[in-house]
Amino acid sequence: MATEKEYQSLYDRIAALRNQVTSRLASDLISNPQLADALTKQIDDMLQSVVDADSKATPPPDKGLGALAGVGPEAAKDFGTTRIPAGVEAYDETITSERIVAVGDMYYLWQHEKIGVFRVVLKLQELFKAGTVRLSGGTGAFALYQFDRREVLRYTQRDRLSAYKRIFDYGGAPVPTGSRANTDFHKLFAHFIHQVTLFWRDKRISDVIRERAYDPSFGSIAIVRRAGLDLRNNLKWLSFGHLNVLRVEVMQLLEEAFKILDADDVKRLFGADNAWDVIEEVLIRYFNERLVTSPRQRMGVTGREILRWLAQDHILKTTRSEFETLLLEIAEQAEEWLTSAQAMGLAGRPASARVLPWDQSSPSPLRANGKPKPGVSPQRAPAREFEYEY
Repeated sequence: MATEKEYQSLYDRIAALRNQVTSRLASDLISNPQLADALTKQIDDMLQSVVDADSKATPPPDKGLGALAGVGPEAAKDFGTTRIPAGVEAYDETITSERIVAVGDMYYLWQHEKIGVFRVVLKLQELFKAGTVRLSGGTGAFALYQFDRREVLRYTQRDRLSAYKRIFDYGGAPVPTGSRANTDFHKLFAHFIHQVTLFWRDKRISDVIRERAYDPSFGSIAIVRRAGLDLRNNLKWLSFGHLNVLRVEVMQLLEEAFKILDADDVKRLFGADNAWDVIEEVLIRYFNERLVTSPRQRMGVTGREILRWLAQDHILKTTRSEFETLLLEIAEQAEEWLTSAQAMGLAGRPASARVLPWDQSSPSPLRANGKPKPGVSPQRAPAREFEYEY
């Protein structure tokens, strides 16, 4: 249980230790910048261990108020002997990873919903019931029958679309009573991905221009971390409720749908080689749609991987080498998602502004006085995930 005097002395001694270490190793730190990270981490770990030990100590019954107020036998004779807590648990460390992983699966499902996987299966059901296609007793036909019989046990299409609207603000379905659409998700998600791609772009440029470049201006981990934490905190309150169970059920539904579409009799019916060919053939023949299968599917895969990464505590790492190593896991996924989304008009790739205000959907080039630069058109807000009809 630290007193105010011990508390102040601890931070003064830590500051003195940092000064002494940097003054003695100044020449080595210039030639080997990674050494600075290692020393900073060791000192931070020492400080954190002392703080953790103090927080676990049992406080007095009155929590130190009697000593501070000068009441009772424990009254403090001077201010330095009063008790001071180290603080409370950090906000960004209180998020359950399971819920963010569930959001990643829902994002994956949304992209397949937009592709039209479930619409294709429902269309096959309609054709099968009408007897207008050559399906009878094959594997696909029997699976279609079972798919139809189990429909009463599953969440409805309206339940799925309402969940997408509540979590991502995607689609046009009404949100459940008492909740609201998450209007901030898409801009925060796109902003985080943009910062990840910008970080690695700056890093690659620095590696080309200078050998062993370590200038903080070439890839700021603080900007990437803040963008990631903003997105993660946004999802914290939108991932409660039946989302976890719903995504498990719909993932099973998606697997079942692909087994139907990949059945030999169904593929033979459309002259297809695989399930994706069946999907595209049905969408063209019966819905007359422009195909977005490839970019949508890759957005679902890469977007889910990025959200899974964000569900872990990687974003909280403060050491540059450790953070870069962990961030490398989603570097290519972020670049691929952004390229696909940009091609479809669902995200932009702003070149100058690095920080996205909460009330702005996309950065716009401005002068220092706040007016648009001459000859430069403002960036358009990326298109939204509009509602579609079954």
